[in-house]
Amino acid sequence: MLLSNSIAVSQRVPLILRTSRRRNAVVLAQQNQPQQQLTVTSAFPSLTISDEALTSRGFNLHRTIDSLNLDHLNSVFVAVGFPRRDTDKIRVALEHTDALLWIEHQKTKRPVAFARATGDGVFNAIIWDVVVDPSYQGLGLGKAVMERLVNDLLAKGINNIALYSEPRVLGFYKPLGFVSDPDGIRGMVYSRKQKNKR
Repeated sequence: MLLSNSIAVSQRVPLILRTSRRRNAVVLAQQNQPQQQLTVTSAFPSLTISDEALTSRGFNLHRTIDSLNLDHLNSVFVAVGFPRRDTDKIRVALEHTDALLWIEHQKTKRPVAFARATGDGVFNAIIWDVVVDPSYQGLGLGKAVMERLVNDLLAKGINNIALYSEPRVLGFYKPLGFVSDPDGIRGMVYSRKQKNKR
């Protein structure tokens, strides 16, 4: 989750969700090892903030882009340090997204929290664009979208869930079950600069 200025990709830390039997979820294993099969009900059986509590606090939860104003979402991206994006490209990205959640402030009808995941729809997902409008940070909205997004992915049977995080916000993701470099796994990203050095 970005809270202010953007940061170079090389400084992002890959995180993988590690859940346990106590949460009735799947324990992840390294890709070359068999995964333990468990019944998946929910990584977060009791959400930090219920849907009813969100509504009573003046927020609406959405899982589709039907009423999402992409210009307003772009404003949230910019407010947390992302570069301004072309809204047509945002639309295409969201149309190719497997799962997403966003929270709308009831009075302003503007998005204030957002997260999405892409993947193969069966085994793997990567969470992207976790943002909370700076005016609404500290209310638990980031945790609300993350808990629900992870539960939605697990409910689809997707149990290998990853994300990239800036080092300074690792503390936000760790209580949600994400760990850095489990079992020695290292994340890598393609770099044109690195390719051109050859």
